[in-house]
Amino acid sequence: MNRSLLTMRAALVLLLGVLVGAGADALTALSGRGPAESVMAGAAACAGAVAFFDWVIDEG
Repeated sequence: MNRSLLTMRAALVLLLGVLVGAGADALTALSGRGPAESVMAGAAACAGAVAFFDWVIDEG
């Protein structure tokens, strides 16, 4: 039995969400904000991106 833990769609949605969150975190940190504020911005961007990409990417 060779079952994967995540489907390809779920892995793609989560990967894109993490990439968006990391980008928002880096840009917020580079703007001179504190580490707590940049982590909060990255987490919020990640959550929004996961919801967006889940809606955009078709289940096919």
